[in-house]
Amino acid sequence: MIHDSAIVERGAHVGANTHVWHFAHIRKLAFVGEDCVLGKGVYIDTGAHVGDRCKIQNGVSIYQGVTLENDVFVGPHAVFTNDPYPRAFGPWEPVATRIGYGASIGANATILCGVTIGHHAMVAAGAVVTHDVPPHGLVKGNPAVLYGYVGKDGRPLEKAAHA
Repeated sequence: MIHDSAIVERGAHVGANTHVWHFAHIRKLAFVGEDCVLGKGVYIDTGAHVGDRCKIQNGVSIYQGVTLENDVFVGPHAVFTNDPYPRAFGPWEPVATRIGYGASIGANATILCGVTIGHHAMVAAGAVVTHDVPPHGLVKGNPAVLYGYVGKDGRPLEKAAHA
């Protein structure tokens, strides 16, 4: 299902049973897997990759160089960067960022380019991720720091030391 107001450019791949809602934009050569939900105003850039069964909430931008593996959740208005030294002029090459399967990114989180967020990790709302996050890691803050670990269901595995 692709809403009438959404733009899916020629050459983009949108998998079976994926729902693309109002004002979303999927660029050419972008890949969106099966059984995904892309909320209002989601932007998927050229060359970005979204795996199967991902849920991307309203207002999220996923730029070139970003890969979301299967079963990733991205909360509203989270953003991914792809250039560590952005300028409006000159050539540039996107820096790869990988979000592991089953990971969750909270609302308004910022993920800087070049990081890997491990499988089933959780990034708290508003966090600014500047370094890799281990599998099942729970990070929060600005800059984000490892606060504890979560299970596959997202619930804490142990009480945080500074709770």
